[in-house]
Amino acid sequence: MTFKQKIHHHYTQLVQDRIDVFKDMIVALTQDSKNDAKGSAGDKHETALSMMHIEQEKLNHKLKEVLVQKAILDKIDSEKMAKTIIVGSLVKANGIYLYLSAALPKIAIEGINVIALSPQSPLGNKLMGNETGFTFEINGTKYLIESVE
Repeated sequence: MTFKQKIHHHYTQLVQDRIDVFKDMIVALTQDSKNDAKGSAGDKHETALSMMHIEQEKLNHKLKEVLVQKAILDKIDSEKMAKTIIVGSLVKANGIYLYLSAALPKIAIEGINVIALSPQSPLGNKLMGNETGFTFEINGTKYLIESVE
């Protein structure tokens, strides 16, 4: 497995784990609301059900966000190499490894930090379509694209 494939695999697993956690939490809340409905009465019951419903809506929203990230990762062919930066490119700029995919947490693979960023982010937007050797500036910081995989 190449370094880029390891990164892609790690992010795919991370997103899948988050999906599983959110689904489990939603199921648990659904079970709790069913159990609470059986043995409660009055205003406290209504408040508890309302709070559970609000929490369930929040979890469903977070789940949708993570499913969008998974869909982006699923479209990426981690074996594909391109000279110009596209979604799925691993870019080294100023000694920092950037994986253009979706906005995800920083990870370390083989002791090397990697930041996943969205092509719609300011930095991602500047990178898209460029090649090794391209220089640009964002917020007073100058960047040099050292390599593209």
